[in-house]
Amino acid sequence: MTVSTGIHMPQLHFIVDEDLCYGCGACISLCPTNALSMEGLLALVQQSQCTYCEYCIPSCPVDALLIESR
Repeated sequence: MTVSTGIHMPQLHFIVDEDLCYGCGACISLCPTNALSMEGLLALVQQSQCTYCEYCIPSCPVDALLIESR
């Protein structure tokens, strides 16, 4: 039997703003779970590997990385 608590837990989603990211790679080495990689001049995230620790976010010189709740 499933019991509903009535509490909605938001799902987190890591976003790379493709209009801002220019592929400097500053975020890649800071990710402790290796969820970030480069494809050409764009950082990509593997959502299933991301723990939303935010270590990478301050490293981005153009603020192209963010975590959103849905």
